[in-house]
Amino acid sequence: MSIDKNNLPIGVFDSGVGGLTVVKALREELVHEDLIYLGDTARLPYGTKSPASIARYASQATLQLQEQGIKLLVVACNTASAVALATLQEQLAPMPVIGVVDPGATAAVAARPGGSHLVLATEATVRLGAYRRSILRRDPSAQVRELACELLVAVAEEGWRDGPIAESIVRRYIDEMQDSAYKPDSVILGCTHFPILRDAIASAFDDDVVIVDSASTTAEVAREQLQELGLVSSRQRPGSLTLLATDGALRFARVGGQFLGTDLAAEDITVVDL
Repeated sequence: MSIDKNNLPIGVFDSGVGGLTVVKALREELVHEDLIYLGDTARLPYGTKSPASIARYASQATLQLQEQGIKLLVVACNTASAVALATLQEQLAPMPVIGVVDPGATAAVAARPGGSHLVLATEATVRLGAYRRSILRRDPSAQVRELACELLVAVAEEGWRDGPIAESIVRRYIDEMQDSAYKPDSVILGCTHFPILRDAIASAFDDDVVIVDSASTTAEVAREQLQELGLVSSRQRPGSLTLLATDGALRFARVGGQFLGTDLAAEDITVVDL
C-alpha cells in the first residue's frame, strides 16, 4: 500500500522544551499539519557539549523522528543547527531539513539592513559563529556581536520568564560583554529557549532595539518548502501534536506548557530512549 506523503507529520526536535516556541509558530502557520516534537531533555543543554556530542545527539533525535514517519524535519535548536544541519540535510535527502539559524539571520537583516546585531546564544552557537556567517552572507555591511548566555537556558527551563531574577541575569551578561560600548539595532534570540524570556531581555535595551525571534520565520520557510515540494497536507481538520521527551514528563509538561501557550499534563508526553 502506497504512503500518502502529504499527510505525514512534520518532525521537530530540540535539546529541551525551548523548541516548542517553533512548534507554536508552526501550528499557527500550518494549521492542518500534524507535528511530532522531540525534546532531548535527558541531555539538556546541548550548548555546553562538544560538536561531536551535539552531532551524535542530533543524529539520534533525527533517527527517532524518522522512525515515526515524517515528511520534513525542523531542527528547532540553534546549537544543533549550527553544528549538524548540513550533515542532517545530506543524510535525509531528498527530505527537506530546516534549521533556525538562517531564518533568524534573514529576519534580523530584514528588520535592520546594514545594522548592528547582537546575538544571544549558547556557548557552542557562539563558538561556531553560525549567526555571524549567516548575517554577513546576507548583508556584508552589517556588524555582528555574539554573546554566550548559557545560564539563560536554565532560567527558561525553570519557567522563570520574567521578574528580577531573569532581568538581573540578562543585565549581568550585557554588562560583562567584552565590547560594552557596542549598541545594537537588533537583538537576536539565538536559542529557542530565549523567547520565553523576551520581556526580561527587552528590558535591558532601549525601546527602539528590535528583538528578533526566528520561530515565525522558520515556520514561514517550512510552509514554503512544503508548497514547493507539493507536500502540503490535504486534511481539513486541525493538525495533531505528538510530544516526545527523553526524560522528565512531569517537568516537560509544567515548563513546556509555558512555551507552547497551553496547559500540558505528564500524560500528554511520551518518554522515549534514544
